[in-house]
Amino acid sequence: MVIRVSVDVGGTFTDLVAFHEDSGSIRNVKVPTVPRNPEQGVVNAFNQFLGQEKPGEISMVGHATTIATNTLLGQIDLDVPRTALVTTEGFRDVIEIGRQRRAEVYNLFFTRPPMLVERRHRYEVRERVGPRGEIVQQLDEEGVKRVAHELDASKIKSVAVGLINSYANPRHEDRALEILRDSCPGVLFTASHVISNEYREYERLSTAVVNAALMPVIHTYITRLEDDLKKLGVDAPLYMMQSNGGMAKSNVISGQPATMVESGPAAGVIAAAWLGEQTGAGDIISFDMGGTTAKAGTVRGRVPEVVPEYEVAGHIHMGRLVKGSGYPVRFPFIDLAECSAGGGTIARTVNGGLQVGPISAGAVPGPACYGRGGAEATITDANLLLGRLNPSELLGGDMGIHPEAAEKAFKELGGALGVSAHEAAVSVVRIANSMMGKILRIVSVERGYDPRAFSMVAFGGAGPMHVCALADELEIGLVLVPPNPGMFSALGLLTADLFHDYSYPMLTPVEDVNPDDLESSFRILERRGDATLSEESVSAERRSFTRSLDIRYRGQGFELNVGTGSPVTGNSIRGSVKAFHVKHREVYGYAAEDEPVEMVNAKLRVVGRLDKPQLTEAVAAEEREASTRRVYYETVGGWVDASVIQRGALTGKAEGPAIIEQYDSTTVVYPGWSYEPDRLGNLVLRRLTR
Repeated sequence: MVIRVSVDVGGTFTDLVAFHEDSGSIRNVKVPTVPRNPEQGVVNAFNQFLGQEKPGEISMVGHATTIATNTLLGQIDLDVPRTALVTTEGFRDVIEIGRQRRAEVYNLFFTRPPMLVERRHRYEVRERVGPRGEIVQQLDEEGVKRVAHELDASKIKSVAVGLINSYANPRHEDRALEILRDSCPGVLFTASHVISNEYREYERLSTAVVNAALMPVIHTYITRLEDDLKKLGVDAPLYMMQSNGGMAKSNVISGQPATMVESGPAAGVIAAAWLGEQTGAGDIISFDMGGTTAKAGTVRGRVPEVVPEYEVAGHIHMGRLVKGSGYPVRFPFIDLAECSAGGGTIARTVNGGLQVGPISAGAVPGPACYGRGGAEATITDANLLLGRLNPSELLGGDMGIHPEAAEKAFKELGGALGVSAHEAAVSVVRIANSMMGKILRIVSVERGYDPRAFSMVAFGGAGPMHVCALADELEIGLVLVPPNPGMFSALGLLTADLFHDYSYPMLTPVEDVNPDDLESSFRILERRGDATLSEESVSAERRSFTRSLDIRYRGQGFELNVGTGSPVTGNSIRGSVKAFHVKHREVYGYAAEDEPVEMVNAKLRVVGRLDKPQLTEAVAAEEREASTRRVYYETVGGWVDASVIQRGALTGKAEGPAIIEQYDSTTVVYPGWSYEPDRLGNLVLRRLTR
């Protein structure tokens, strides 16, 4: 028997999903996350899993974790190691000056995130490369050796080497790196042109610095995790989810940790795209509500939307990332909107009003009803008081629940607001739904898409409880709840391929582009991609390459990415320019087809295809008599008798109100909605016409 295992470490729970390739069966394990020692949560999940399985049968382990983001956010026990920057003379303050963008214009007390490299650890060397790659001033190699001595004296753990215009000609940066590596054994190094080979000095240097700051932490984490798994008898290769939605082998990630800072949320969107392929749904809005946050993404034509840059550890305001509040990383990211509305999100009174979030009870102490010491009211406690959660147990009986603790927490909250406990709970649910409705609009309406033309995939432990209300608000008619929604992001790791993204700078008017030169640039990138996939043991027949171009109107500050043909010809370039005009009109509402156009970057996505699990025909369920429970539905403004059904007992189509319970989640079917299982075991919710 061959088993592929994936583990997703969330803020509240650590999820393990195992796919048995021979039988096609899937097994799920859910354990509490260990916030200060996340790899221990992974080990706990494996210990539970290996009670019934043989470790030698595991062929691959996929992993998504928030450790990179948590490090940059300053989590206790995850200190940023002492990091240095080596750059061109006169440019050591580029990473601090940034774009002069004030994240909160009217906040006089706004403070930027702390610099990852202290000014005293930013070293300058004499050299200069021009914007076309010409050598203006030779590299002062003796100066580089003096910097190496200072790095050693300062006990630096990791170094980012970012010389000006190295994207156009990396000769000086490569030579400086060679000297520093020879002089500083044991120190980790990041070359800016390797991690982000594009123009824009601030973003390139910031990406290199973030990568350098994370390298010691991620290297240690991966090494410890692999050692712990080997002690359990698991000697399978470890793959990590990247922010672009693809997997990469752990040794590749150790050198490029900046590529995995949003790995967990990306896995859920990839899973939603896979489910779309399985069911025939094309355009999808993914809705993931876990224990700490809620996230939304868009899948169009079964391809997740991506953005070329992200600010890691930045602030989120009304679901949007606040520009200038984090550390820019120039790397493809799954396009996500996020808000602090998870099951563990705490509700408090602030200046006499009710505020939901941004603080979360997390795994420890957790919501009050978990009985682990939490005393404040959370969204999970609100759902329990309103009859939506089983008042006796969770996780199929593996976890007890304490309604009296939730009642006490909401009595205190309601007392502070001058309302009853149940009125306070209803208010918390309404506010949470309003917050989550905003992020769904951000990834649909604000991107120029009509949400009514999309289906929604709801997952995460809490997602199916709120999805009907949210779909009602956006007039979405069809919702899919996968067979195990609480484990869906972990399953996404098993549905992902290996992705690697490469870039070659051009910054040339389109009319001056030589097709042969552009073809040569793509060939260089393909050789790099082939080498990486060979390192990951991907056979030649499982490799594919997707070419694209970053194009903009001359004078614009940013560009759009469009596909291009292979091999490059004059016709393929003209076709890409036409595609750019079409995309510009789609994104911005107009196209200036008579304006001059310039090519900014040639880009290549290298894919190593992996086998995917397939949803099998669901076994016919045995019809069982449903019980009833009083449930509060805010859409009707009162308590209703709702059917309570175990998901495995669903046999046909019925109408809400209903509560559908299962091991890892609960689905709340609102009045005005129908529900039925499809042939693959998905729960299909349809909004009834009114």
